[in-house]
Amino acid sequence: MRLEPGRVIIHVLRHEGGWAAEFEGERFAYSLDKEIARAGALRRARSLFDAGRACQVTVQGEAAFLRG
Repeated sequence: MRLEPGRVIIHVLRHEGGWAAEFEGERFAYSLDKEIARAGALRRARSLFDAGRACQVTVQGEAAFLRG
């Protein structure tokens, strides 16, 4: 049985009058537009997912629940 690392959580949050994504203490994808910061977070999540890590992206002030 192979043990898999825990789920990665990337947060999109308000930062200095705009938005940024944050993962493991690193902030990236800075933008005044929340959707651009979210897109940057999703690109990072996709990269991590492709490397075999389960990912979740959260956006400050939003709640979303998806079921497959």
